[in-house]
Amino acid sequence: MAVGDVVQGLSSITNGNYLDIQPTAGAEWVIHNVMWDNAVEVYFSDGTNNLKLDIDTSYGGRIGTVFHCTNSKYYRIKANGATTLIGYDGVVTK
Repeated sequence: MAVGDVVQGLSSITNGNYLDIQPTAGAEWVIHNVMWDNAVEVYFSDGTNNLKLDIDTSYGGRIGTVFHCTNSKYYRIKANGATTLIGYDGVVTK
């Protein structure tokens, strides 16, 4: 992917599992929108430590955000209670 390209994903995640918003090594992304259709928990992670920063008990999202993601520091969205459809979009910055 080239700088300025859109990065996006949409996955069905089973209860208790995560969608990792994590670029490959050397790449960097800025994620602007994250959406879900059931309860979730949002984490910032380094692969060892997970910092819970948000909980939503219903469908929703975080629209117009600025989540900076690298391969070593990234965001994880955990399905919390049911299989959940989770999506995101943003741009490649490196």
